[in-house]
Amino acid sequence: MSPIKSEYVEQRNGGYYVAGSRVSLDSVIYAFRRGESPETILDQYSAIGSLAKVYGAIAFALDHPQAMDAYLAEQERIWEQGRRQNPPANADRVHRARQERTVRST
Repeated sequence: MSPIKSEYVEQRNGGYYVAGSRVSLDSVIYAFRRGESPETILDQYSAIGSLAKVYGAIAFALDHPQAMDAYLAEQERIWEQGRRQNPPANADRVHRARQERTVRST
């Protein structure tokens, strides 16, 4: 990921974040793509701090569509890999319960 300069977005820890906050840019992008307004996004992620930062983050993403698509695809791949390596704790219990129910019903 090559550095892209912006006063509203920072690159750190291998990801993009709204400047001065711990809010990931992907959170803002996904909310915007779901049709949420910048005002609603600020309500959901008040740590962003200002409406100008929300608009700035959205503008950054719109100005760099290829970089953002690649970044989001990579984040999705990492998330999916982590999900496969660390399934939810209840998944094993649910699987065993289903097996027990199947055995009892036969």
